[in-house]
Amino acid sequence: MLYLVATPIGNLQDISLRALEILKSADLILCEDTRNSGILRKKHGIDTPLRSFHMFNEAKSEDAVILELQSGKNIALISDAGTPGINDPGQRLVERCHTEGLEVTSIPGPSAPILALTLSGFAFERFQYVGFLPKKAGERKDVLIDAFFYPGVTICFESPKRIHATLEEIAKWGPEQDVAVCREMTKTYEEVLRGKASDLLEAEMRGEIVLVIRGGKVIPHPLAPKEHVEKLQKEYGLEKQDALKLAATLRGESKKDLYRCLISD
Repeated sequence: MLYLVATPIGNLQDISLRALEILKSADLILCEDTRNSGILRKKHGIDTPLRSFHMFNEAKSEDAVILELQSGKNIALISDAGTPGINDPGQRLVERCHTEGLEVTSIPGPSAPILALTLSGFAFERFQYVGFLPKKAGERKDVLIDAFFYPGVTICFESPKRIHATLEEIAKWGPEQDVAVCREMTKTYEEVLRGKASDLLEAEMRGEIVLVIRGGKVIPHPLAPKEHVEKLQKEYGLEKQDALKLAATLRGESKKDLYRCLISD
């Protein structure tokens, strides 16, 4: 059986008794970096052998792992921190196991996006996780604007090298949006900074960061379709097609119907 085992994201004490039991009894532990996982193994007296399994060798190693699982071995998969398969290796292997009819189970535990969601304090009925924000400015802008209008809370990872630039973009495109910057969670210097993006620009931010954005932005209605599209173009610097698509989503109309309204004006 393949066991997906969540491991601490900082504090090494944040691991369940069941997770320790699985890691100690498994035939093999697959991990991203044997040096990082070796620290956890030493801390908790785990003797199970480690094998490197990361994004650069995942595809190449997959067949061998499947053969071992088919032979009856119990294998634990861990990442450097958090829950395997969430921005970490594992998704391919899990899908392959399902295809091959092999058993898979998950041992719950730490997950940085969920910790940040709870620490933000934002009330929500729904949330979306979008992984790492894109490095390209245009793609990042699209994700941020989507987050502003999303009827809930958006969670994403951001690099400490880019967080200030991202906050500047939010201050420009969504100055009224509430954000929370959660950094170094479960570690000595854990910190949660909340407010408008413009309020956080002077803060020093190091370490691992999760950004939480409260959405629900609404452009007042009724606006005529043409006015709505033009307002979105002007406010966010969007191309007409992108503004048309966003306006259709906000109005609950199909893009095709909205386009017909525009050309009939």
